[in-house]
Amino acid sequence: MGLRDTYAYAISVAKGKFDGSAQERDGKLHFVGTVKTEEEKNEIWNAIKTIPTWRDDIVADIKVTGGGAPAAGAASAERTYTVQPGDTLSKIAKAHLGDANAYMKIFNANKDQLTDPDKIKPGQVLKIPSA
Repeated sequence: MGLRDTYAYAISVAKGKFDGSAQERDGKLHFVGTVKTEEEKNEIWNAIKTIPTWRDDIVADIKVTGGGAPAAGAASAERTYTVQPGDTLSKIAKAHLGDANAYMKIFNANKDQLTDPDKIKPGQVLKIPSA
């Protein structure tokens, strides 16, 4: 059974919402594409996370395009970043906020999924607050 079979539920949840693909490469299932809202992105992530080994199996780059009509500026203000192997919150903060010491801003924006700023995992999708 391949990863597409294992994640058939997540792929079915993505249908009609996700403009992209879920392709098996190098022993991982790569979800790459866009959705219109943060809610749709979260639905797909929740479906992915029903498989206990998702952290080992999934590489995802799901961007929100803001195709709906959110409050002015909300879609462009919401940025995300998918954690890569070797990343730290400081490294992400330096790259996206220009200051490695701003890592707590990222931690605080992601308290829904992080309990310790030193414990992030590849594949996690973090909200990046504005600098």
